[in-house]
Amino acid sequence: MWWYVFVFGVLAVLLVLAGTMMIVRRRRAALGHPRVYPAAPEHPAPQRRAAPRAEAPASGGAFHGGGLGPTLRGLFHGGTTETTWQQLEDILLKADVGPKAASDMVQRVRADHPTGGNVIDTVRGEILSILGPDRPLALDGRLSVILVVGVNGSGKTTTIGKLAKRLVTEGRVVSVAAADTFRAAAGEQLEIWARVSGAQLIAQDRGADPGAVAFDAVKASEARGVDVLIVDTAGRLHTKQPLMDELSKIKRVIEKAGATVDETFLVLDAQTGQNGIAQARAFTDAVEITGVVLTKTDGSAKGGIVLAVREELGVPVRFVGVGERPDDLRPFDAGVFADRLLSPA
Repeated sequence: MWWYVFVFGVLAVLLVLAGTMMIVRRRRAALGHPRVYPAAPEHPAPQRRAAPRAEAPASGGAFHGGGLGPTLRGLFHGGTTETTWQQLEDILLKADVGPKAASDMVQRVRADHPTGGNVIDTVRGEILSILGPDRPLALDGRLSVILVVGVNGSGKTTTIGKLAKRLVTEGRVVSVAAADTFRAAAGEQLEIWARVSGAQLIAQDRGADPGAVAFDAVKASEARGVDVLIVDTAGRLHTKQPLMDELSKIKRVIEKAGATVDETFLVLDAQTGQNGIAQARAFTDAVEITGVVLTKTDGSAKGGIVLAVREELGVPVRFVGVGERPDDLRPFDAGVFADRLLSPA
């Protein structure tokens, strides 16, 4: 009889062990594991940086509705009246400059040149004064982290892919973190861009906690000798406060992992015009935005949105999307922008 007891005892132990392993596997699946593509070897060798290639030129954007030069010259051809200054403000408003920026610019131009003489040079000087000097990326020798935020449909994930490609072309080792775990195809889209750009993808299963993805991304990037980590986030309506608060949490988690968020880029669809300013204002309240990336400037967008962003929010435009190709993300150049806006055609 004793061996019956022994057999049943062994079976009971095996059943308990099997049940325990099943529970652990389910919990791990629920939490998600970081997936790094390409997969890291057991003893990773130091990353070899690609030889830097020539950068694409900076850009002022491919905005529709440039060529204000002839309009302004015609406006001031016969001298100035009160109506002239009102018409100047109307022209700026139609170019999406925004009420505050347009009003301030007219007042300053009027104070400097009450007769309207040399108005093109004066307006150009005001544009450059508003925009300030161009700012390069804040990247140094340690792991640099770029957090990218924006509303749904602004072109955020595409911008990340283009930015990653630009950095890889410059000879940097780049990883992208798929912290947008809400949108159905977000991870797959970012994986495609990682392959196109030559960046490494760090991801978890859909529905995983975005903060956990960001934390694992920092640790994996440090282990693999990455220069720049770009963190994607779920698109969110600027009116949904809980979602905005989540951005602050992601930033805190990155810092808890031992890294610093060096840049926080807000991606804005340039075609939204003044509606984009309301979006931007809500994001700047949630996290410290260090720059704006304007996408779709090659569509129907008007260039004045650049001035509105800077004048009303105090945030510089850092990059502009000028097309659909992987190389069509350019550093913003204020001088090129001013020349294009005031060009003859």
